[in-house]
Amino acid sequence: MILPSIYYFLYYAAISFLYPYLALFYQGQGLTGGQIGLLAAIMPIIAFFGAPLWTGTVDAIHRHKAAAVIAILGAATMALILPGVATFAGLILAVGLLAFFMSPIGSLTDSAIMSLLGERKEKYGRVRLWGTLGYGVVAPLAGELIGRFGLQWAFWGYAILMVGGLLIVIPIPFRQSRSSGSFLGGMRNLFANQPWMLFLVMVFIGGVGMATINNYLFIYMEGLGASKSLMGVALMVATASEIPALFFGNQFLRRFGARGLLIIAMATIGLRLICYSLTTLTWIVLLIQLVHGLTFAIILIAGVSYADQVAPAGMKATTQGMFSGTLMGFGAATGGLLGGVLMERFQPAGMYGIVGAIVLVSLVAFLFIERKLVRKTG
Repeated sequence: MILPSIYYFLYYAAISFLYPYLALFYQGQGLTGGQIGLLAAIMPIIAFFGAPLWTGTVDAIHRHKAAAVIAILGAATMALILPGVATFAGLILAVGLLAFFMSPIGSLTDSAIMSLLGERKEKYGRVRLWGTLGYGVVAPLAGELIGRFGLQWAFWGYAILMVGGLLIVIPIPFRQSRSSGSFLGGMRNLFANQPWMLFLVMVFIGGVGMATINNYLFIYMEGLGASKSLMGVALMVATASEIPALFFGNQFLRRFGARGLLIIAMATIGLRLICYSLTTLTWIVLLIQLVHGLTFAIILIAGVSYADQVAPAGMKATTQGMFSGTLMGFGAATGGLLGGVLMERFQPAGMYGIVGAIVLVSLVAFLFIERKLVRKTG
C-alpha cells in the first residue's frame, strides 16, 4: 500500500492548491455572484455525467489504467491553460474541459485500491488518510505561496503535483473482475436497488451542503477580514480533523455501518452550516472547521464502502462513479449554483443558514422514508 498512499498524498495536495481558490480567481476576473455560481456548478455537473460515463466505459472495455493516465494528463494540461482565459464564454469551455478530465480520477483510483485491499477493504480509510495528510501539509504552504506570488500558482501547483501523482499511478496494478452478465443488466439491477438509490439521494443532499462550504468559505472569510494565510490555516485545521476519522474509519464502519455514518455526516454538515451563519469572528470559524472530519471523511468512508458492497461483478468502478458523481457531481453542482444565487441575495452568512436548514430537514425526511421502506420490505 506504499504506492497508493503516496498517490493519495500527491493527489489531494494538488487539490489543496486549486479547489479552494477557484471562487477567488473567478471573483478576481470581475464576475458577478451569479456567474461565479454558474462556473462553480459547471464543474460538478460535468463530473455528475462524466464520472459514470468514464467508469462505465472502462468497465465495459477493461482499460482502467489507460483511462486514469489520460484523465490525469488532461486535468493537468487544462489547469495550465485556465489562468490565461480572459472571457466568460472561454472560462465556461475551459472549466468544462477541466471538469471532464478530473471527473473519473477519484473513482478509477478508489476502485483499483479497493481491489488491491482484497479482504481488508475496511482498511481503506487508513490508506486514504495519506490524502488528508497531503492536503493538510500542503494547504498552508499553498496559501502562503499564492498570497505572496499570486493566484496563478493555484493552477501551476495543481499541475505539478498531478504530474507527480501520474508517475506513481503508472506502476499501480488496476485489477478488476469481469462481469458474467451484461453491463445494461447490471445497471438495471443497481437502479432497482431501493436502499442504494435512497442512499444516493442523501449523498446528493450532503454534496449540496459541502459544496456551499467548499466553494464559498474563502469569500465568507474574506468578508470577515481574514488573510490568505489564515484561509490556508483554516484548510489545515479542517484537514487535520479528518485524520482520526479516517484512521479509525474501520472501527466506525463496523460500529455504525454505512447508513449510520451517513446520518452522522448529514447531521454534522447541517449544524456546521448553521454555525457559520451565526458567527462574525474568524477564530470561531477555525473552531467550526474542527468538525470537518465528521462530514467529508465520514461520508467518503460510508460511500466508498457501500458502493463496493452493492456493485455487481465487474462494475465496481461504475458504482464508485455513481457515488462520486452524486456527491461531487450533481450534489456539488446544485450546491455551487444554489450557493451563488443565495449569496448574491442574502450574503454568505444567510446562504449558509438557509442551506444548513435544508440539509437538516432532508435528514429528517430521509429517516422517515427509510422507516417506511423497511416496513414495506419487512
